[in-house]
Amino acid sequence: MTKLKLSAIPDDRPVKVTVELSAPVFRDLQAYAAILAKTTGEASPHDPAKLIAPMLQRFMSTDKGFSKAKRIGLSTSMVVK
Repeated sequence: MTKLKLSAIPDDRPVKVTVELSAPVFRDLQAYAAILAKTTGEASPHDPAKLIAPMLQRFMSTDKGFSKAKRIGLSTSMVVK
């Protein structure tokens, strides 16, 4: 068998999720997009929906309790396939 440098490619296809946000949270998300555009020098704000995934990723990557639980395998029995 040929030995390749790459192993299995992870499934990184986007998954569409529908989320309902309260009006105040959505307004804050819009404000965040506007502030981000202003601080980065962009002409128009980002689509607020496009900020949700990076925000969630950042939140989870900095949550020490989540990282520890994930590392010891607490999440594997709860994963939906």
